[in-house]
Formats: sequence, C-alpha cells, structure tokens
Amino acid sequence: MKKIQGIENLLIYLNSKECPMTEAQIRNLITLRTIPHSQPFGDMLIFDKDHIDWWVTEQRNQLSRLTE
Repeated sequence: MKKIQGIENLLIYLNSKECPMTEAQIRNLITLRTIPHSQPFGDMLIFDKDHIDWWVTEQRNQLSRLTE
C-alpha cells in the first residue's frame, strides 16, 4: 500500500493524474470527508494512492454521467 503524506504531495500526484486541484479545494474535501484520507495525529494527513486513484475514477465517472 503506497502512501502520500501531506496536501502538497497529493497536489503533485493529482496533477500527474490529470486531476489538478488547489490546496483550498483539497482542504474543503477533507472537511466534508469527501476525499479518502487519514489523520493519524495532529495535522498529519495521509492519503492512500489506491484509494485516491479510485476516488479520481469515481469523480470522472460522476462528471461523465452529468454531461451525458
């Protein structure tokens, strides 16, 4: 299981997946508990790459259903 630590690293990863986002968007998704993440302690945020890949695919599927 590969992990991404921190929002900045997540932004880089999402950019590589052609899913660019801003830090504010990510923080909002975290607050809404919409994006898969864990917060083991304090301000540390961990994102599982497999879960993020699934989430990106789901977001694209939802967008394509809305545009059909």
